[in-house]
Amino acid sequence: MTVLDTQWAAVATALALVVLPPVWRTTRHLVTLVHEAGHAVVAVLTGRRLNGIRLHSDTSGLTVSSGKPRGAGMIATAAAGYLAPAALGLGSVLLIDGGHTPWALYAGLATLALMLLYIRNWFGLVVVGLSGVAVGLLIWQAPERVQDFAALAFAWFLLVAAPRMTLDLWAHRRRMRTRTTDADILARLTILPAAVWNTIFLLLTLAALAGAVRVTDLFT
Repeated sequence: MTVLDTQWAAVATALALVVLPPVWRTTRHLVTLVHEAGHAVVAVLTGRRLNGIRLHSDTSGLTVSSGKPRGAGMIATAAAGYLAPAALGLGSVLLIDGGHTPWALYAGLATLALMLLYIRNWFGLVVVGLSGVAVGLLIWQAPERVQDFAALAFAWFLLVAAPRMTLDLWAHRRRMRTRTTDADILARLTILPAAVWNTIFLLLTLAALAGAVRVTDLFT
């Protein structure tokens, strides 16, 4: 297969993982994992204390950190969740396109290993543990072409799933009238309403997807 053929095969696989409802009910757990990892990483980078991470069977999650209840650190931590899948997807595409697939895989394995230290429920432990085993097998058992394809498919999966998650957030807020989502937390921390934050999430995740398409010359 040519490089472009591999890209298109990875994109097709990613679309199937996001679009097909029976499959999405399972693969969405991976997006939640990355979402919560985004909260956790930014919390630590901004000087907050990470207390624990939970992943639930209904595909929801919770990351708890302590520190100042307001300010830039708290805003960045709250905003990181919905942006993390798109950021990781775009970063992975850039690494793979540059011939650095092992870097992307080892970075993912290291992140999963660190997450194990903060997982606070059994379901989360299973999700993170199985994900770590899968990445480990790719690194140490799979041939290079399989590593490239699997890493690309996962990267495109995150890039496609990220805007879908923001649309799901919009629908969830309208349907449930809940005020506990990341967008609502950001609305309480800033002057921008939740709908604006939701729009920002959507635009940034779509921009990451467009950036990946441009970097890989997918349509040329």
